[in-house]
Amino acid sequence: MKSVLFKHRSIRRFRPTALPDELLHELLEAATRASTCGNMQLYSLIVTRDEALRKRLAPCHFNQPMVTQAPCVITVCADVHRFSMWCRQRDAEPAYDNFAWFLNGVTDALLAAQNLCIEAEMHGLGICYLGTTIYTAREICDVLELPKGVIPITTIVVGYPDEEPALTDRLPLEAVAHYEKYTDYTTAEIDELWAEREESDETRRLLEENQLPNLAQIFTRNRYRKEDNLAISKTYFALLQEQGFFNN
Repeated sequence: MKSVLFKHRSIRRFRPTALPDELLHELLEAATRASTCGNMQLYSLIVTRDEALRKRLAPCHFNQPMVTQAPCVITVCADVHRFSMWCRQRDAEPAYDNFAWFLNGVTDALLAAQNLCIEAEMHGLGICYLGTTIYTAREICDVLELPKGVIPITTIVVGYPDEEPALTDRLPLEAVAHYEKYTDYTTAEIDELWAEREESDETRRLLEENQLPNLAQIFTRNRYRKEDNLAISKTYFALLQEQGFFNN
C-alpha cells in the first residue's frame, strides 16, 4: 500500500471544526523532530487560531478564503533570534546574522514544516502551503510582531477537509532524478517530459481561460511575471536587511 505521501493534495476548503489541542500539539511535536542544522532548530512556527488575527492575516494572503476558513494558520519562519539570545546569555558571541544563516534557517524551517504537514495528513487533516507569504512578508512581520532575526518563509493552513480534489499531476521521475552527475536535457527530452501535462484536459481549459498558445506562457505572462518577480525579490531582500540577516 502506498504511503500518505503518494496521496498528498492541497486542500483549499475546510470545515469550521477546531483542531483538538492534543492533536495540534502532536503536529507541532512532529515538526520539531525534523532534521536541523547543528541541532539548532533555526525556525519558529507561529500558530494562529484566533479569528480576529486570522482576519488580519487574510489580506497578507490576498484574502484567500481558506485563511479565515481553516481553523489553524501556521506561519513558518526562519529564526536565528532565539539561538543568538541563548549564545549571548552564555558569553558566546553569535555570528548568525548573515545570508548563510538565513539559508540554514530556511532549510530548517521547511523541513519542520513538511514534517508537520505529513503528520497532519496521517491524521486525516488537510493542508495547503501559501506561497503568498514572501509577497507580503513585511506586513506579516507587523501583524505577528516578529523581532529582528525572524522572517516569514511560508504559511500553512491546517484543518478538516471540506473537499476531495483530484491528485495534481507531477513530471515523470526522469525529469528530476539524475544519477551520479547532472545530465542536461535535450530539446526533445524537454518536449517529452512536459508532453503529458501539456496535452491534459486541465491545460486545455487553462489555455482557453488565458487565451494563450501554451502552458509556459501562462506561467511567464500571467502567473509569475518578470515585473512581479523583480518587485518581490527587491522587497524581500530589503526586509532581510531590516530583519538583520546582512549585518556581517
